[in-house]
Amino acid sequence: MNFSEFIQKEAIITDLRAQTKEGVIQEMVDALAKTDKGVKKADVRGVVDSILRREELGSTGIGHGIAVPHTKHVCVDKLVGGIAICQGEGVDFDSLDAEAVKLFFMLVSPPDLPGEHLRALEYITHQLKRKDFVEPLKACKTREDVIKLLKEADESRK
Repeated sequence: MNFSEFIQKEAIITDLRAQTKEGVIQEMVDALAKTDKGVKKADVRGVVDSILRREELGSTGIGHGIAVPHTKHVCVDKLVGGIAICQGEGVDFDSLDAEAVKLFFMLVSPPDLPGEHLRALEYITHQLKRKDFVEPLKACKTREDVIKLLKEADESRK
């Protein structure tokens, strides 16, 4: 599994505007709805609600300013994802360490492909353990910078 297999370039936000957990999820799902492989506009509310229900089970704010909101939803036929970077103070996401979140990875996968969903979460988690990946990613100001860093991360695994 590589970022290139599921991160939709059009769903990379480097100037996240939302200031609440629900707002972040809404903004990121809206970005996925703008891609040709992402969530259909008619399904945006359902996906947002599904992710919020997942958040009620336990925050996906994993600490160190990072969150990985995710869900399985019938509206997609393949795994899709997006990234958002907050340039400001960060967002209260009920993280495990109570730290504001500045870096978000979002995944939406079909319910019948749980293995892909888990592999993507595992890949993201693996990359997030690398400070030489996380800190430069948090500092990215353009979509092109993010895409370049993701490509380098993918290539480092070969």
